[in-house]
Amino acid sequence: MDEVFKALADPHRRQILDRLYVQDGQALQALCRDVDMSRQGLSKHLAILEAAGLIVTVFEGREKLHYLNPVPIQAVAERWIEKYSTAQLTAVSSLKKALEEKD
Repeated sequence: MDEVFKALADPHRRQILDRLYVQDGQALQALCRDVDMSRQGLSKHLAILEAAGLIVTVFEGREKLHYLNPVPIQAVAERWIEKYSTAQLTAVSSLKKALEEKD
């Protein structure tokens, strides 16, 4: 899970994941469009995302296509987010919001 957090820590890598979410299965050339980064720099980011399991690459002919793999992100959500979104926290948050609105 540490690799996932490390990969998600960089804004460029998050941008790559966002772009793959919008249009999955992109080649390096397509991912390089509208990005202020060299092909080599983008390749390094893709390698980190792949090592973390956040993307999967598939060769189709001569093209290497990159696909989003949301499973590690779901594991992070289950481990670190869902356990904090209990009914008690929702109630406290609602109370806080209501008290702040009175001022």
